[in-house]
Amino acid sequence: MAGSPRILLIDSYDSFTFKSVKYPLTDVYTKSSCSLASLCKRAIPGCLIHIIKNDALPTSSFIPLLQYFDAVIIGPGPGSPDNPKDIGVVRDVWHVSDEYLLPVFGVCLGLQSLAVEHGAAIRRLNTVKHGQVSQIQHDCTDIFQDVGSVHAVRYHSLHIKLSGQADLQPLAWTDDEEKDGRVIMALKHTRKPFWAVQYHPESVCTEGGGEDVLRNFWRLALRWSEVNARIVLPWTNALDDLAGPCWPKVLPALRGDTELPAVPVATRTLYLTCTDVSRICEMLNVEDDSKDFVLLDSAAAPGRFSIIACLTPTSSKITYSIGDSFVRIRQGQDVAFAELGSLDIWAWLAAYMCRRKARGGHSVVPFWGGLVGYLSYELGVRNLTSTAPPSAPHSRHPDVNLVFVERSIVLDISCRVAYVQTIVPSDLEWLEGMSSRLQKTLAVPAVTACLPLSPECPIVTPAITLPDRAEYISKIVAAKEWLFSGDSYELCVTAPTRIRAPKSPSAVAHGTSSSWELYKTLRARNPAPHSAYLRLHPSTLLSSSPERFLSYSRAPENLCQLRPIKGTVRKAPGITRAVAEEMLAGSKKEVAENLMIVDLIRHDLHSAIGEDVHVRQFCAVEEYETVWQLVSVIEGRPAPTVKGKTHSDLGWEVLRASLPPGSMTGAPKKRSVEILRDLEDAERGIYSGVLGYADVGGGGDWAVIIRSCFKHDNSSAVQLEGGVLDDTGSSTPDSVTGSFDELSERLRALHDAGRQESTPADTLYDEWTLGAGGAITALSDPVAEWDEMVTKVESVLRAFNEYGSH
Repeated sequence: MAGSPRILLIDSYDSFTFKSVKYPLTDVYTKSSCSLASLCKRAIPGCLIHIIKNDALPTSSFIPLLQYFDAVIIGPGPGSPDNPKDIGVVRDVWHVSDEYLLPVFGVCLGLQSLAVEHGAAIRRLNTVKHGQVSQIQHDCTDIFQDVGSVHAVRYHSLHIKLSGQADLQPLAWTDDEEKDGRVIMALKHTRKPFWAVQYHPESVCTEGGGEDVLRNFWRLALRWSEVNARIVLPWTNALDDLAGPCWPKVLPALRGDTELPAVPVATRTLYLTCTDVSRICEMLNVEDDSKDFVLLDSAAAPGRFSIIACLTPTSSKITYSIGDSFVRIRQGQDVAFAELGSLDIWAWLAAYMCRRKARGGHSVVPFWGGLVGYLSYELGVRNLTSTAPPSAPHSRHPDVNLVFVERSIVLDISCRVAYVQTIVPSDLEWLEGMSSRLQKTLAVPAVTACLPLSPECPIVTPAITLPDRAEYISKIVAAKEWLFSGDSYELCVTAPTRIRAPKSPSAVAHGTSSSWELYKTLRARNPAPHSAYLRLHPSTLLSSSPERFLSYSRAPENLCQLRPIKGTVRKAPGITRAVAEEMLAGSKKEVAENLMIVDLIRHDLHSAIGEDVHVRQFCAVEEYETVWQLVSVIEGRPAPTVKGKTHSDLGWEVLRASLPPGSMTGAPKKRSVEILRDLEDAERGIYSGVLGYADVGGGGDWAVIIRSCFKHDNSSAVQLEGGVLDDTGSSTPDSVTGSFDELSERLRALHDAGRQESTPADTLYDEWTLGAGGAITALSDPVAEWDEMVTKVESVLRAFNEYGSH
């Protein structure tokens, strides 16, 4: 064999293999990286890997392509091997003529297909194995030569049954005891160069049976090719149009314009006796509801920096809705429409930031200026499927809602230091004035007393509409059926709670912001490292999110980090660290949920930066203000060929490749979001998206939008007369209302039997949406999942009662 070996990896839309991304500047589909491809690169040094989807080519084009490859790897995927839509051209691989025959290694669905196409039966497991580790028994021969002990991760609900198939020889198995007995974990074809394993060799928790098995496969493949005098045809550039470029591939730059010189960051450093975020925001007129305001608030450990934007009437506001061919840019009363042209929204944002770079800020400060705001869940879904969203663009709320921040105050909470910053040229007068103003504000003792209310100010309880309990539980049951059928390993099923909350009496009486009062109450009740108050008209988002989604540091560090959370225990008397660790890290269900998302996220990161991805922390129990949580940390650095790209290109590429958050979808991601779209039958909107910033220095930090609530201006300040408006605008006395004392019974009474309060005719209401849900696995109990969802709702919902009484 001359030159580097060339491997074809066939993907069946599995999140652990690869994700296809369309790059608008080339208008072709470029195949991304994958955990399995990374494993192959380690096992077969110097190999060139091309990744194609199993339905990318017709059989007539696919089969001749095999002559140009040394071997084929068939990756895992959702579905069944006897469903042509799930398996695509994979079934053709097993039946090629001798002219095209070549060594093949299958994984999971690949093993099932090999077996079914040669006469084996496919059956459902009695006990589904998703994200669970099993001991694999083998006889130390063939692809298991010198492998030793194997403890491998399994993601399957289907398995094969052999009954006299002479061409198939089992190589490994596991004992599922009385439930399923001996389950085949590896086999080979006795006459053709076909091998396969049922488990996932690329999983982070597979010990043994991974790289060593792939290395043995390659040794056997070389031997077979030599014995059979197989000749691999020489590669030509024209073949890239069929098979795509080698992985990892340097993607075309997303920017559309020439970069401009970086502007300097001017900074004043202030050492403070206190860092009172609320007082600083109120100094900046956060209570004026008519104006946009941005606060990214590290309200609890391990958060360290809080970012307060000092917006001006002409700060550039960027909004975009899925389906639009343009981006709206508002500066004060002026609105411009920037056509996307050949770009998509991601390329447009990258180009926008390429023209707005800065230098010279304090390196310890994570944000010097840049874009701050949120990206919706549906924007991420659009990366995976091109299905049109239910609502037309003109009727949608923004899927991208960002503001470009040129002046800011960044608080280092742990060191009690404030950094007053500007990237506006010749802005020293503002810088000195704001620094002085900040010092004077914090020098005055805080006033904690509430302003008195007029005796006429009524206290009205919020009207709460929880998801229908029976309907939600039925969705969990339906989700589990998708898991049993092999279409998904995990599904994050969610539902919205609707809250029509009276505007805070004190805010109404004194002409201040009701949403700000609510945020302060939420912050006090449920402080979180990724709290946020984002008022970007027409939307307002209040966050108490504990979960970082993605951070990426400035060059030359170029470190990307994701911190998925799966597993939560609320703090309570007797819930010590040891107890929490037993309940979380000691739970097979919780660890399996976390593992599935870790493996998914490793793939997402591989798809943007290449091979250097590792799990720095797996399923560690971390302490937060009100809960214990099971947290993993995945990190990666871009390949040398990727590092030369501009800072903003890399950040947006990683973000695009990783959305929507895997912790809010399940795995495999593409099939899971399609299933969830049908199950939930409604858009999530802001919930399950991300909030954060893209820094002019090249970094970024984004959090998952959970434990949060949001509203839109066109549904706020509804004046009611003797009832509660339903979604059609008609008055209904049957909406769920009630006292928050019922939360001690976990809101069940609120759902099962509401209580109608008398409502003053002149009461002003805000309409809020609060999303919540949970990861559904084969081990999930539907009723327990309902209870978990209600618990998550409770963490935010209590704030509405407390702020309403002020």
